[in-house]
Amino acid sequence: MTEPLQQEKRNQKSPITTLPFPPVTPQHILNTSFHSWYPRFRSLTPKARLVPLSQPFLDYLRADGIILPPEHKSPASDAEDSGYDDEASDDAASADTEEEVDPSESWPEVHDAIATTIRELGGKVVPKLNWSAPKDATWIATTNDMECRTPNDVYLLLKSSDFITHDLEHAFDGCSVAGAVADCPLRDSATSGDSVPVPIPSVPYHLVLRKAFNLNPSLEFRCFVRQGRVIAISQREMNHFDFLFELRDRFGALIRDFVEDRLVRGFPDDNFVADVYIPPPHEKVWLIDVNPWAPRTDPLLFSWLELLMLEVPEAQPQTATQPEAGGADGREELVRLTIQSQATCRAFAEQQQEQETEGDLDDESSTGSEADDDVETIFVPEFRLVNRDDPEAYQFSATKYSAHKLPKDVVDASLAPGGMKDMMDEWKRVMERQQQASDTDTDTDTDDDR
Repeated sequence: MTEPLQQEKRNQKSPITTLPFPPVTPQHILNTSFHSWYPRFRSLTPKARLVPLSQPFLDYLRADGIILPPEHKSPASDAEDSGYDDEASDDAASADTEEEVDPSESWPEVHDAIATTIRELGGKVVPKLNWSAPKDATWIATTNDMECRTPNDVYLLLKSSDFITHDLEHAFDGCSVAGAVADCPLRDSATSGDSVPVPIPSVPYHLVLRKAFNLNPSLEFRCFVRQGRVIAISQREMNHFDFLFELRDRFGALIRDFVEDRLVRGFPDDNFVADVYIPPPHEKVWLIDVNPWAPRTDPLLFSWLELLMLEVPEAQPQTATQPEAGGADGREELVRLTIQSQATCRAFAEQQQEQETEGDLDDESSTGSEADDDVETIFVPEFRLVNRDDPEAYQFSATKYSAHKLPKDVVDASLAPGGMKDMMDEWKRVMERQQQASDTDTDTDTDDDR
């Protein structure tokens, strides 16, 4: 168990008021950016291309309103060569020019790169920025999904997404330690949750264009890695699928081997959250995304308190052959391994505690206890799926990302204890003041009429 969690447990004499997260540094956030981890794991993830974004394009994304480049740029006017000087024609041409404003003139290299990449990837791509995809903006697309066939399809999703705005404006929210950020100059400082100024590194923003493919959402999973070990796995699509329960053990083993053997060794941080996909015939695992170990990442079927307080056995080096410590004949010493789930470990611990309380441990059990000291428990992370009777399986009326269609003040109030009541009380006071002002104006008008 890590030192921060041990200290938290030692000091815990009252209910927990804050989640015991380790400090989230800007470097950790940058490590989970697509442009940072993709070169390391290119062979483990679906085909994608990165388009570096210029400052004019970032300004376009941040600007209010949605203005798209014209689909077909009209050729240059030949009026000068035609010999006609009709003022009416000039006025019409001027009006057309004003109506067809082309914002891409400020970033032609980005526009051309996007168009070229779409063609090279088969004519359909799925966009995302460094951390987020515009999943909350599919309502504005004609196809009601994230597949884009033209650059304007990409711009429309990016400009309409709150997730993209978060990447641009709030990527380092919640960071409490500046840390050392290699090759990234610092820009304006921000304020962390502890009101401590935190220098923010400049982000090398990239547009990620993935080749569109038929992704079955029931086969996408989120795994939580702490101290370099997979501690929990959750289904991502919040619907019930019967067939997943038959494949749970197989999928769990595939995911653990993939993450601990392929990702943990190449990722610079010990704590992170990975999204993986197991396409048919369910023999290979694909890396879809890497998320920060931070409150902003959705724990899905778990809670962050569970994940942070979960006790995970320390990894022990396994030595299969030790002739020096063996018998007199130099034979190999065998090490017994026991595979136990978390529930089994709890049950075994409770049984041992009851036996010790009753004082029924005899010499035979003591001998067995000494032998058990040589037994290493292989921790098997819990793999949660949506059960048939779970409330998540019946939220058909709830629209995905519906929170992003409400005013931010309402969402913030709903997350704070007593926040909704305080907001409603304040709203009531505002309405009463408006009513009083309206009544005063009415009385004044009546007096004037007299």
